[in-house]
Amino acid sequence: MPSKTASRFLDPTTPPHVFTLTFVAAAATLSMNVFLPSLPGMARYFDTDYRIVQLSVALYLCVNALMQVVVGPLSDRFGRRPVIMAGFAIYILATLGCIYAPSVQVFLGFRMLQASVVVGVVLSRAAIRDMVPGDQAASMIGYVTMGMSIIPMIGPSIGGVLDQAFGWKANFWLQAGAGVAAILLTWRDLGETITPQVGGFRAQFRAYPSLLTSPRFWGYCASAALTSGAFFAYLGGAPFVGSEIYGMSPARLGLFFGAPAAGYLVGNYISGRHSMRIGLTNMVFWGAIITAAGLTLSLILFLLGFGSEYVFFGFMTWVGVGNGMTLPNATSGMMSVRPDLAGSASGLGGALNIGGGAALSALAGWLLAPGSTAMPLLLLMLSSSALAVGAILLVKQREKRLNL
Repeated sequence: MPSKTASRFLDPTTPPHVFTLTFVAAAATLSMNVFLPSLPGMARYFDTDYRIVQLSVALYLCVNALMQVVVGPLSDRFGRRPVIMAGFAIYILATLGCIYAPSVQVFLGFRMLQASVVVGVVLSRAAIRDMVPGDQAASMIGYVTMGMSIIPMIGPSIGGVLDQAFGWKANFWLQAGAGVAAILLTWRDLGETITPQVGGFRAQFRAYPSLLTSPRFWGYCASAALTSGAFFAYLGGAPFVGSEIYGMSPARLGLFFGAPAAGYLVGNYISGRHSMRIGLTNMVFWGAIITAAGLTLSLILFLLGFGSEYVFFGFMTWVGVGNGMTLPNATSGMMSVRPDLAGSASGLGGALNIGGGAALSALAGWLLAPGSTAMPLLLLMLSSSALAVGAILLVKQREKRLNL
């Protein structure tokens, strides 16, 4: 489909409307965290240890990362539209499996299958890159992710209300409903944005070396993974900091915990507003700088003896702003290396991002032990963000050499 064709809402003969792309990405994000307040109740329901039920997060992330490697080439081969619809169909069935699971083992199996919803995030970005060039794609991705960033802010709160009113299964009925709405909206609005490529699925995987040998691709991937790695480390360590170090109640911790999400909304707005003017590589650079600067100031205040929950969580807003500026632009940069392989690039980059983030999240949990302070977590987050600055500086140098 020609990229210059104007989008008409609910017209599948035209490229998808930005609302549709935002909705399918948000529906995929909902599955990540809406049920987290229900974990204690789920442990009681399945008569098992809390740590077993908590595996539903780690296992989901692992399968999510693996599936991103697959769905990109699949969509390059068969098109964005059918792969999105198939992914959400599997997700809906898996969600129903979670609801009616007779044991925690069966539940965890269906929970892993829920990771098929990752098509919503990966292919909404790829569809945008199909439709518009690099800097404009970064701007559009910024607006889409700005819309979907609301979900991490309000998802746990909605999940907590539903759990209290109707029990833990209500959160999964909400996910199933969102999946049905996403698949219907895709059917009615998401026109195909790419001409499916010939050569078979294996040919798409054989194209990966052309991405893996590109220094620019690796630079964008590393800057995205390391900047978001600071946030994933926060996810792994902040609950301990809030509850064990500062003795915060669950309600108060939940309120403070959303600080990065609020910053992420602002960062995505900045990306949508200024990426075309400033350029995607420069936006990635300044996003990484903002993340590192916020963590540096927080660390200095802790070293001077002014550390508190207000300092710790307050400066996490900077992490959110930096991520909101970095991720849309780095994602667009990955897909700009080989525009004909946008789906593969989006999937592979996303897999590296989630995989690295899961590792840093686990490391954060390992570093924090009873009696420790917030310092190990801050140092880990600062190290990750500083490496992100170095990665994007290498991309800038590479681009300068290519333009000579």
